[in-house]
Parts: sequence; C-alpha cells; structure tokens
Amino acid sequence: MITRIFIGILLGTGAILPGVSSGVICVIIGIYDKLIDSVLNLFKDFKKNFLYLLPIALGGFIGIFLFGNILKSLFNVFPTQTSFCFIGLILGSIPILVKKINSENNFRLYYILFAIVSFCLGYSLVALENNFNFSSTVTGFSNIFLILSGFLMSIGVVVPGVSNTLILMCLGVYHIYIDAIASLNLSILIPMGIGLVIGCIFFLIIIKYLLKNFYMQTYYSIIGFTLGSVLVLFSPISLNFTGLISIILMLFGFILAGKLEKIT
Repeated sequence: MITRIFIGILLGTGAILPGVSSGVICVIIGIYDKLIDSVLNLFKDFKKNFLYLLPIALGGFIGIFLFGNILKSLFNVFPTQTSFCFIGLILGSIPILVKKINSENNFRLYYILFAIVSFCLGYSLVALENNFNFSSTVTGFSNIFLILSGFLMSIGVVVPGVSNTLILMCLGVYHIYIDAIASLNLSILIPMGIGLVIGCIFFLIIIKYLLKNFYMQTYYSIIGFTLGSVLVLFSPISLNFTGLISIILMLFGFILAGKLEKIT
C-alpha cells in the first residue's frame, strides 16, 4: 500500500509539472496496463480494484497539493540535476518495456516506424510547449469551458509523453489551474475535475481498445512518445560539479526505474 501511495504521489506531481506526463510515469514504473484494467473494470471486481486504486488516488492528491510544490521547487532551484534524474528514470524504463512487450509478442521491424512517428510528434509538442508563456493570466472562464479543459487535459494524463500542461496552455487555463491548486479554489477545480474524470474514462477505453487490437503498434508508439518527453527535460551540461552530479542522478534514476518495475 505504501508503494502505491508513493506511485500516486509521482502521478500527482506529473499532473502539474510542465513537460512531465502522468502516463510516462505509469510506463516507467510498469503499471500502465494494470491501471487501465483496474479503472475500466472497477465494478467487475469492485473490492479488488478499489483497494488497488485507493492508495494511488490518495497519493495523487498528496502529490498535487503537497509534494508537487516541493518537486516544482526542485526544478526551479536544481533544474539540471532534477531533470537528469527524470531522464534516467525514463531511459531506464525503455529497455524494460521493450523486453516485456517483445517477450509477449513477435517483433516485426515495421513496429519501429510507429516509435519514430510518435517520437517526431513528441518532439513537435516539445517545441510547441517551449514557445508558450507560463506567466500569462486569463480569467472569466465558464464552467462548461472548464469541464471541456479538464476533458482535454485527460489526454495528457492517459497518453504517455503528451504533456497535459501543454494542452492547458493551448486553452489558456494553465495559470488559473495552478493558482486554483495553490488556493484550493473549488469553483475552478470541481468543473475541471469533472471533465478530467469523464475524459480519463473515455480515453482509457480508446487506449484499452488499441492495446487489445494493436498491442505492439500501440506500445511502440508509447515508447516513441516516452522518448520524446526526454527532450523537454534535457539541457546541455558542462564537465563541472553540477554536471557530474547530474550524470550521477541520471544513473541513479536509470537504476531506480528497474527497481520500481520489480516492486509494482
């Protein structure tokens, strides 16, 4: 249970940090398939799935409202070191993921094309995100628009490598979303939460269908998106103390990815 609370905290922080996708975190720690099944089959085996999801949900709230600010501070104070730790986590998850899906299905060379196309799309999203101004403020949204924003935001929660912050910036609501979390402004959070829940269920059904009918193609696309998310975190480093610490943390993250996969 403690492990799943910790996983939820990571997912919560991924929901608010620029460039970090909750879906990527699910892939990193190896629970993506299991989480989809538990959510969509909640009422088929309610007790089992509810007990699995509850600590993750609790951790998610903790991550959003408490540890998200701590991690955000780490990105602000130690941006390079923190980013390289996440890069290590992401890169460490890829060999595990490739080994898992290829052990369950026959590999075909053309699957790599799905990874390449999704990687290029992920790169384009990174370039687009870098052109947005996070400090812009817009007010006066209707509840319908906030619900729609939450619905579209769910794409970034469900699909690995797609940043939900980018989606909110496109809609012009990222700033008030962050402010609403900091001040617990329920008039903003409730309608966005409603849209988020509806959207997550909707897009999880689509992902479930794709995994059932196009498992290898879907997962190689996920791998491409996941590798694309590295670009938003990467920055050049120098051969100094900061650079050395960053490399050490990247190696730590790479090793940690394997440990997280084993305990989940």
